[in-house]
Amino acid sequence: MSLLGNFIRSDGRCLYKFIFNLGVKGLIGFNKFGKRKKRGENFPAFQFISVTNNCNLSCQGCWVTKGEQTASLDVVALHKIITDSKKHGSYFFGILGGEPLMYGDLLNVFEAHPDCYFQLFTNGTLLTDKVAGALRRVANVTPLISFEGDELVADTRRGSNHVYLRTVKAIETATKNKLITGVAISVCKSNIDMALSDDFISMLHDRGVVYLWYYIYRPSGEHPHFELALSADEIARLRKFIVDGRSKYPLVLVDSYWGADGEPFCPAAEGLSHHVNPEGYIEPCPVIQFSCENISQGNLKEVYEQSTFIRNFKSEINGRTKGCILMEDPAWLASFAADHQARNTSNRGDFSQQLMQGCKVCSHGGSPKIPEKSWIYRMAKRRAFFGLGAYG
Repeated sequence: MSLLGNFIRSDGRCLYKFIFNLGVKGLIGFNKFGKRKKRGENFPAFQFISVTNNCNLSCQGCWVTKGEQTASLDVVALHKIITDSKKHGSYFFGILGGEPLMYGDLLNVFEAHPDCYFQLFTNGTLLTDKVAGALRRVANVTPLISFEGDELVADTRRGSNHVYLRTVKAIETATKNKLITGVAISVCKSNIDMALSDDFISMLHDRGVVYLWYYIYRPSGEHPHFELALSADEIARLRKFIVDGRSKYPLVLVDSYWGADGEPFCPAAEGLSHHVNPEGYIEPCPVIQFSCENISQGNLKEVYEQSTFIRNFKSEINGRTKGCILMEDPAWLASFAADHQARNTSNRGDFSQQLMQGCKVCSHGGSPKIPEKSWIYRMAKRRAFFGLGAYG
């Protein structure tokens, strides 16, 4: 099985956009970000945008709470985020929800920005042949399809029926349309054995998947299910599997937790990426649902640069942990937000109280340092944002 096999079988225009819009422009944008960072500026390398909090599933540990009514980002505001970002060399955007395919203007937004590249975080249940065909035509989108377990585990994790089969169908639909297709799995106690298995990776490769993105389960939302959180030993097991698997498996294996030498880090604390929620509030990352700024306040770069909240978050987090503060010290996070009079953007009135009383669980911050063995991955993690900056 070839590492590049599924990649080169993708649509030609999709390949070109992936290489140029994501690869070339991404490298240039990351270098510009590095210069901004040295000057002490806040504007990130790229952003994650939740276009809606509406979803057709109800997953364990999901941070998204709809509240009294659905919130969707105004399409004019969405275009403005993208346009303002391009002025500063940022052409890559992660598109989240809820379920982003429930956002009606999404395909038009992709088409309106052919010079950008978008990663579409989707549960796959709405990824029909028609949608996949439209994504192939615009060619600047990679679907990242959530895959949370086998037939039994997936239904439990995602709060619906037949989710496993629907997810497999979505993968097959995406690859049939020759999209550069990724799969994401949030590794927890109920799916770790499947996630770290030869059979799972072979199944994905055989269906045309190009890359597999491993996340660590973070208990959050209305029903956090702390019992699913990984232990320190399990996180170390995940890290070792990823490092060894990079030279073993015919898929690109991606993480957003460790650098080239195995040092843990937080993308938000490094300023690599921040999150804009469906109401336009700027948050450090999707699960840290506090904000002091909204994109409606003016020029996007000015909004970022004037944010004491974002600036202090980066400096203070790095002094406390290289892991996930939500997992390791939720009470501190609540206190930090209160000190900055940050708005609770979670749609959960008791969010701060939950954090103050919250369970502490292990994150990647305490995992042993296991350096990358593959020179390709070492170079990518040092020279480009791919492999560094997804929300963790």
